[in-house]
Amino acid sequence: MPETTLTPPAAPVAPPSGRRWLGVCVISLGVSLIIVDATIVGVLLPQMVDGLGLTTAGAEWITSVYALVFAALLIPAGRAGDLFGRRRLFLLGTVVFTLASLGVAAAQSGGALVAARAVQGVGASMIMPAALSTLNTLFTGRDRHVAFGIWGSILSGMAALGPLLGGALATGGGWRWAFWLNLPLGAALIAGAFALMPETRGRPATARGPLAEIDWTGGALSALGLGALVWGIIEGQTYGWWTAVAPHRGLSPVPVALVLGAVLLVALVLVERARAAAGRPVMLDLALFRVPNFRHGNLASALVNVGELGIVFVLPLFLLGVHGTSPVQISLALLPLALGAFLSGAAAGRFGRRVGPHRIVQGGMALEVAAVLGLAVTLSPSTGGLGVAPWMLLYGVGLGLTAAQLTNVSLADVPPERSGQASGTQSTARQIGAALGIALIGTVFATSLGRTVTARLADAGVPAAHAAAVAHELRHSAGTYARDLHADPRRAVEARAADRALAAAARDASLVTAAILAGGLALSLRLRPSRPGRPEESA
Repeated sequence: MPETTLTPPAAPVAPPSGRRWLGVCVISLGVSLIIVDATIVGVLLPQMVDGLGLTTAGAEWITSVYALVFAALLIPAGRAGDLFGRRRLFLLGTVVFTLASLGVAAAQSGGALVAARAVQGVGASMIMPAALSTLNTLFTGRDRHVAFGIWGSILSGMAALGPLLGGALATGGGWRWAFWLNLPLGAALIAGAFALMPETRGRPATARGPLAEIDWTGGALSALGLGALVWGIIEGQTYGWWTAVAPHRGLSPVPVALVLGAVLLVALVLVERARAAAGRPVMLDLALFRVPNFRHGNLASALVNVGELGIVFVLPLFLLGVHGTSPVQISLALLPLALGAFLSGAAAGRFGRRVGPHRIVQGGMALEVAAVLGLAVTLSPSTGGLGVAPWMLLYGVGLGLTAAQLTNVSLADVPPERSGQASGTQSTARQIGAALGIALIGTVFATSLGRTVTARLADAGVPAAHAAAVAHELRHSAGTYARDLHADPRRAVEARAADRALAAAARDASLVTAAILAGGLALSLRLRPSRPGRPEESA
């Protein structure tokens, strides 16, 4: 794909220096809130499954519907911020997110919980591009490396600390308190944004008005296409990948959904090309993908999120199923991830100025691959939180380095006037990775779980019908049925088989995650230093 040159606009708006750095903290904490609510569910999920009687597919939907809606609306939200004001969008998104959190906390059924999580995704889709494009607009030169270092350190650390906080709250008062807490946090963020976050915009709207500048067709195609793909991946184990499973008959709806999703996304690209050629506003600015670092960085971002949320999804289910681990103990197993991310993220900006931010990203990705491979090799039914912790520390160090500078590298050659669409697209890539990654890793985990426990029980001489019933319960409970088996001394054979199956499923999920992260590492090797004359080179 040929490169293109995007001419930078006039210097970005710069509030007084002190307020500007305080504004970075507000922006980063605002995004941390939505990231925490993406990762905190991993620790809370076992309680949610038990309390609401969720299936594996239901558990996946609680996690992935948030990322799906988030991803589907990021690009239109980024465009809306360019037109109507990014601080205004940030504030509106915080209000929506906070109110939706109350809906999650009050949910009495799986359906209500999934719906409230979807509305949380709407609010998050407004917060992320508004925050990122503001940051991209305000900082140039050396300050840019520091600002994105702060951003990455806070985000990666809070993403890992989220499970620890969730575990403490769930143990003390139940999983709902993790979402009730968003009410005072949201109020504090609104006050901070009013006081410290400057208002910025992109290109002014034409005489037709800002609503005419929004590509409604592109937004609809992206939302429907992504939704169909994620639905198909999540529901494959429920309805069948080709032939419908009982009690359904005939062709499964899953391949239909997958094909429909692919067709809609191809249509999105064709429609956006035609609109751009005609000089009409577009939702997805395909010209941005001619910038090499933006193109490679977006793909790498998607794969990074597959790894982060895939691991956080699987490990708590493994620890709970095998050991009956409480939420706090699960959180402590993941605490080294937060520690590593905080430490490396804080240092990434300084090292990035010396060796280049693209090198920091590459080193971080290599550490992530090594950590997940190490986890896959060493996992066994006897592995507990202490056995997981060293690999989580190494993974956290890599994540902190990658998260701190990958966004910086991806947006470095994009002029601030287009940062709304660019940051929305970059964030969309991450959330697509999250939604598809959770669906894919969850499917690998559940499929391996059912297959392995069936084989183990057959080896132990358990009748096929009984083995199939145990496999069904274990698979559809996301592994938590193993605790019921352990509670009955008469079912020791089934309990041991379930433990081995959980370990095997976690290993398989880790290996798939490592392969995906290796793809991200390969893409990161194609990142290059920003070309001379770009905004971050000018100071």
